[in-house]
Amino acid sequence: MLAKSIMFQGTSSHAGKSFLAAGLCRLLYREGFNVAPFKSQNMALNSYVTPDGLEIGRAQGVQAEAAGVTPAVEMNPILLKPKEDMVAQVIVMGKPLADMSARDYRERYIPQGLEVVKQALDSLRRNYEVLVIEGAGSPAEINLRDRDIANMKIAQLAEAPVIIVGDIDRGGVFASFVGTMELLTPEERKRVAGFVINKFRGDASLLTPALDFLQERTGLPVLGVIPYMENPGIEEEDSVSLGDRMDGQAGEDQLDLVVIRLPRISNYTDFAPLEAEEDVSLRYVNHPDRLGTPDAVIIPGTKNTTSDLQFLYNSRLAEELRRLCLEGTPLVGICGGFQMLGETLYDPQGTESDSLSDCTGLGLLPLATTFNPEKLTRQVQAKVSEHTFWCEISGAQLEGYEIRHGKSLIPDGLPCITSCGDGDEVIGAANPNLPVFGTYLHDIFSNDTFRSYWLNEQRRRKGLPVPGEDGQPRVSSKQRKKDSYDRLAAVLKEHLDMDRLYQIMGVNRP
Repeated sequence: MLAKSIMFQGTSSHAGKSFLAAGLCRLLYREGFNVAPFKSQNMALNSYVTPDGLEIGRAQGVQAEAAGVTPAVEMNPILLKPKEDMVAQVIVMGKPLADMSARDYRERYIPQGLEVVKQALDSLRRNYEVLVIEGAGSPAEINLRDRDIANMKIAQLAEAPVIIVGDIDRGGVFASFVGTMELLTPEERKRVAGFVINKFRGDASLLTPALDFLQERTGLPVLGVIPYMENPGIEEEDSVSLGDRMDGQAGEDQLDLVVIRLPRISNYTDFAPLEAEEDVSLRYVNHPDRLGTPDAVIIPGTKNTTSDLQFLYNSRLAEELRRLCLEGTPLVGICGGFQMLGETLYDPQGTESDSLSDCTGLGLLPLATTFNPEKLTRQVQAKVSEHTFWCEISGAQLEGYEIRHGKSLIPDGLPCITSCGDGDEVIGAANPNLPVFGTYLHDIFSNDTFRSYWLNEQRRRKGLPVPGEDGQPRVSSKQRKKDSYDRLAAVLKEHLDMDRLYQIMGVNRP
């Protein structure tokens, strides 16, 4: 028997489709269903590495975790990772296919891609009871409709009723609902089963006249009004939301941590465990005038290391980061940020850029990186080296994942982080003479021991209390994530018309 399906589509990007899909996956999982997420085509720089070393969108990895199932490549068969303004790396079934322009992708690949999507969808429908499907952008983009393989065409293939999601916090949500319905074809309108209003602040009863108008105008019900959730703890799909975190300010009793907002920032979900700490203020900065006097700075991963390194130089951030580090401010680089901390970056085959065959790094770590076309994606077990730089975490075990094209030559004798298993490799290093380290290991701050050690070093430098030394138990990163999924599921259970939603899906409510 094929799985029943339901699909969230939006009035726009960032309306809350990924968020609601994760919550519904968790809710159905808690009510006993074997449920899986699906998104046919995802454009995002936040990605996830499956246990078998394949790359999918971060949102589907998160949704699978919420559903209590192992993330699999079938859950997101096509991933587009923007590399330049009009070029993206096309990843099909977890592996890079080619770099393509938007025009080439639409005209040359989409018909072939649709077949890949059908096969992945059929596989999931045969193996699960319920699929929670997420659309992309809006189904009413007139200029994209003929080649749209992420919205109504997928709903038709999956025989899925569609729920249209709108973000009321942005304003204009009712006009967006009505406008979306007006721009759909008659056949597409028949597939829409209702609306969900997301991110509402205030008394929902005040919406009654507008809800009545919407139902009278479209003939469709509003299935729920979801309240605005501050810091829900659900990792985000892409960088659209970073604009909301550019102007934060730390309190006197908080650590002021800065992440550099690179133009092609990727996998900034690495820093969610830091942001979840009560005494941490995490802000994103893309100009030296906004740096201030942070307690530590992080250079994150990027889809284009050499281009974003040039951004650091052109914006004067490079010289400011060097100055801060030399004056004692801790500096961390993750993946592409790790490569930037080195002395030289070589790109002999144009993997990163057609115009830059080599460039000079920040010179804060004695390493040289060479890029090559082959992409490494894997989950990793790693170990912190025995070195005084790491103090009490010398020898600590770590886990995370890698997504990279480059390989770095790192001198012997440095404090390092080494992958464990076949062909041990140094995947991180520190400068024993400066407060700086970098690593290829994504999710390093999800390791509770490592995160606590690094944050406690900054707390002591600033004279802040060190949690754990007062005897109070600490919540693990994994438990915090599970609690976030459960909290979101509880909110949806309270604010969605679940009886009607089960009826729409065609399944019996437990």
